[in-house]
Amino acid sequence: MQIKQIMTANPKTVTSITRLGVVKDIYDEVQFHHLLVIEDNQLVGVVSDRDLYKVISPYADSPKGTKRDNMTLDLRVTKIMSRDIISLSEDETMMRAVHLFNTHRISCLPVVDEDNRPVGIVSWRDVMQYLEQRVMQNFKDKMKLD
Repeated sequence: MQIKQIMTANPKTVTSITRLGVVKDIYDEVQFHHLLVIEDNQLVGVVSDRDLYKVISPYADSPKGTKRDNMTLDLRVTKIMSRDIISLSEDETMMRAVHLFNTHRISCLPVVDEDNRPVGIVSWRDVMQYLEQRVMQNFKDKMKLD
């Protein structure tokens, strides 16, 4: 199975100068955990919700927040993004993704084209959901044969 069959296409992106307040607003509204960072349409980094919540004050943008708490929202993505990116092409296999997840401490794999432009993203959960579906289908097929 190729990655393009399970990846989420057209991933949400930000730039390295995007304020963390904008990133927080995005994460407050969506169900995913990774944003790809681009410059000139090229992948340059990844920022996860965990990266964000390690840095911003839990009181930022709240009635209890101080000026210092709120200042954390003005930091830029470049301060917290991961720059050592491990990525895949959309023609690579599911097994390649599994191998990368097992050998590196990562929770997503950006999918890029030949010009290093992001075209998708795969999380370890995407892989697990696919495997669960395959196991269930195999089980159902086996029950039909018995």
